[in-house]
Amino acid sequence: MKTALSRVRGVEHDIIQLPQTSDVAPYYEPQSNEIAIFEAAYRKRLPVMLKGPTGCGKTRFLEHMAWQLKRPLVTVSCHEDLTSSDLVGRFLLEGAETVWQDGPLTRAVKAGAICYLDEIVEARTDSTVVIHSLTDHRRKLTIEKKGQEIDAHEDFLLVISYNPGYQTVLKDLKPSTKQRFIAITFDFPQEEVERKILVNEVPGIDPEIAAKLVAAGRKARLLKDHGLEESASTRALVYAANMINAGLDPVNACQVAMVNPLTDDIELLEALTEIVKAHFS
Repeated sequence: MKTALSRVRGVEHDIIQLPQTSDVAPYYEPQSNEIAIFEAAYRKRLPVMLKGPTGCGKTRFLEHMAWQLKRPLVTVSCHEDLTSSDLVGRFLLEGAETVWQDGPLTRAVKAGAICYLDEIVEARTDSTVVIHSLTDHRRKLTIEKKGQEIDAHEDFLLVISYNPGYQTVLKDLKPSTKQRFIAITFDFPQEEVERKILVNEVPGIDPEIAAKLVAAGRKARLLKDHGLEESASTRALVYAANMINAGLDPVNACQVAMVNPLTDDIELLEALTEIVKAHFS
């Protein structure tokens, strides 16, 4: 009965992901020396910024590092309505009483977790201001509503990510914020590495099919300079491989996983479809 209810309701998990006890790390294929850079930053507890396009492996990299360092991980997906209270905490009514509830950032600061603010450029300005005192020698979190300052746990680390392609006049990190972080730049993997990722992520996928998917994806990325706002991501290629494994033919799989999500422009859709057909005809 309990299992049936879990299927209906979903399974609840605490926002703090405890260190994984598995002997197998979350799969990650290094692109350069990013692992060594992150380890050095963690030893000195220097905040880290992960820069790179959507779906290139930033989140998986951090999951891998949290496992390797045996640290809890708190992930916050930032959005335009995210306020500092959503991060720090707020007073809530419980019956006739008013109680304080810590936000995810506060919990991470206290627990010595790695706090990951994903796509922080999407958050409101007051949300980015609240992290400043955690990114310098002070390593303190100010909770204005309670008139408190919390010293960060010695193992706490702040990590943010953003996609430089999303920068606009209205949405960008201030230079004063960027300079508070060690920056690690990501891009889509090299062709051979990307093939390895697909074969690993989608057990049973034909290596030849994986090679064709990667070749089509890399060709599609060339349209980024011709009106396409986003590139075909490694994640999209993994989705396409999964759809093929589920029985869909390769052209249709690429259409629904890689082509249609990228654009609504008719000409670009046709161009992307031709690229796919050229690799799977």
